[in-house]
Amino acid sequence: MKNNLNILTICFLSFVSILNAQEIIQISKVDVLDRVSNNNQSIKISKEEFNLARADYRQTNAIFLPNITVSHTGISTTNPLMAFGSKLNQEILTANDFNPAFLNNPEQIQNFATRIEVKQPLINMDGLYQRKAAKSKMEAMTLQTERTTDYLMFEVDKAYMQLQLAYKALDVLEKALEAAQSNKQLADNSFKQGYLQRADVLAVEVRVTEVKNQLQMAKSNVKNASNYLSFLMNDYANVILKPADNLTINPMDLVVASQISTDRSDIKAMKLASNAYETMHKADNMTFLPTLNAFGSYELYDNQVFQGDANGYLIGAQLSWTLLDGTKRFGKAQKSKAEYEKSKLQYEQYISQSRLELNKAKRMFIDAENKLHLTKLAMEQSHESLRIRTNRFEEGLEKTSDLLMAETQFAQKQLEYYQTIFEYNYAQAYLQFLTKE
Repeated sequence: MKNNLNILTICFLSFVSILNAQEIIQISKVDVLDRVSNNNQSIKISKEEFNLARADYRQTNAIFLPNITVSHTGISTTNPLMAFGSKLNQEILTANDFNPAFLNNPEQIQNFATRIEVKQPLINMDGLYQRKAAKSKMEAMTLQTERTTDYLMFEVDKAYMQLQLAYKALDVLEKALEAAQSNKQLADNSFKQGYLQRADVLAVEVRVTEVKNQLQMAKSNVKNASNYLSFLMNDYANVILKPADNLTINPMDLVVASQISTDRSDIKAMKLASNAYETMHKADNMTFLPTLNAFGSYELYDNQVFQGDANGYLIGAQLSWTLLDGTKRFGKAQKSKAEYEKSKLQYEQYISQSRLELNKAKRMFIDAENKLHLTKLAMEQSHESLRIRTNRFEEGLEKTSDLLMAETQFAQKQLEYYQTIFEYNYAQAYLQFLTKE
């Protein structure tokens, strides 16, 4: 019975481990870029923001197109004025209807009116400027969508390199664990032969435990980097991604501009947004001018529903000029002017901040380039030192503490070197992102 219970427990644990196991899928950066451009939520949101701006622009077509309404109204009344007017509209008025008794106390009458009304704007200067502002906003959103896509492509570069770095660290620590376990086995044999003390063996065991802990953290970093790439691709499958290519030094083929270009899509978008605020301010000033609109209507009247034995039309034009509506228009104009001035300051500040970022990125790239040569040299030196000390330890000529120190230092220098490759490649990608027009 006990054996059966143990077997069931082992089977259950195996089943759970299978459920928790994550599939490892190899993926190239080209595939990631393609899936991000098609599925990323931020890009989709940016496109919808453009659609909103385009819809606002299309609403301004109203300043050119007529407003047409059709209505059908039915009433029943004994109101003297309404009754007389209804008969007049229905063209059924007779001489008896002018009798004062009938005029003052009319009989109940039904009136059904079908009305087609057209309103055509002719001159609305504020509407023209509002349309121009809406167009600038729409064009700004187009450029902002482009910049959002550029940023996501840069973020993919960064995330993919982080995944490559995570796998490099995993590879380094796996090899370090193999070396530590090999040294532990050698230390155990030397201890049994009386060449080493128990303290030396314990030091080696501590080193093995440390590497195991670092290895576990490296595995977690792989999962974190993989999950972030999946998030960028809008893919929530429970898989572990593995880069199709290793982390290597990217050749520098970029000519770095000395200044930030104002043709960069996000800077052009901010300029267009500022222009939109300027145009809105002009539109608010135009509300002080009169407006001219044409109107017309065609009407059908009858005492039966949906009939029209009598008809008539009305056409005209209206020139209106609101001379004073309190201080509402003055306050609105002042507000739009403040928004315009604010947008100009934000534009100048954004350019200044972009220049600061470019200068910082240049220094970051130079620092990474210098660090790359130093960390490579340090890694090669620590590797040679570990080789010498390992050979001497196997011959019993080296202290255990010195071997452990050399082993630890070599692993650290490897990790530092690969970290520097990441920093170098990242600095390149960041410079390209900042200087892209």
